[in-house]
Amino acid sequence: MVASSGLEGVIWRKARASESANGCLEVAFLGDGRVAIRDNEDLDNPPFVVTAHVWRCFMDGAQKGEFDAAG
Repeated sequence: MVASSGLEGVIWRKARASESANGCLEVAFLGDGRVAIRDNEDLDNPPFVVTAHVWRCFMDGAQKGEFDAAG
């Protein structure tokens, strides 16, 4: 994890599936390539900030279904 300072004014995005409700993760793409992640139900906790490499690895796994719950 990388320090989460300097996040003032970033644009937070969330999935379309959760646009009408809270209870989702939001992401912000930072100018230096890092990605900030926050839980919009608990804004008192600081965002989790990861490097571009970590984000790419996570997204690759998500797209391949590696995090799907076992059925």
